[in-house]
Amino acid sequence: GSAWGDWALYTDSPLRAFENELGVQAPVGFWDPVGLSKDGNVETFKRRRATEIKHGRISMLATMGYITPEVTGKFPGYLSPSTELKFADIPNGLAAISKVPAAGWAQIIAYAFFVEFSSNNFGWVDTGGNFDFSGKLVNAANKQGDSRAPGDVGWRPPLLATDDAELKKKRLNAEIANGRLAMMAIIGMFFQD
Repeated sequence: GSAWGDWALYTDSPLRAFENELGVQAPVGFWDPVGLSKDGNVETFKRRRATEIKHGRISMLATMGYITPEVTGKFPGYLSPSTELKFADIPNGLAAISKVPAAGWAQIIAYAFFVEFSSNNFGWVDTGGNFDFSGKLVNAANKQGDSRAPGDVGWRPPLLATDDAELKKKRLNAEIANGRLAMMAIIGMFFQD
């Protein structure tokens, strides 16, 4: 046995509710060191999983965006012709934040809002513009019979979507694992900068 006892004996543990969820991978299994899911609330778990998947996706994009200019170079031409600011003039990493013009940041923020508003009432903002900091939208969608899995925003990426249940599970587990890795990677890159 372990110092904490035999896990097989804890059959009434609320943590058992999530042992077979996506993202539970060997060798760790279901890992919740802070005890966020100790109450066994499935709705809260699904909301947190949707948030984890979204943050993982953003982190994967951010990590690639951080690395790509170093590897492939930058676009030719101007980022802002009116200020004669070229793509080549933008430094990599966090130093780029102060160089991008305000209009560029406005476009980035507008796109982020577009993504949130188009998430089919399965995120932090519904189509009416109501913010959901407590998870009520996700919980309401679940109660209305919305059977979508956390992270499913209704878009099937070409060449990745499949109807094969086993292959889909493998790909979704890989997405969660890669998202977790990317979250750590982007934070590491920020600290390195």
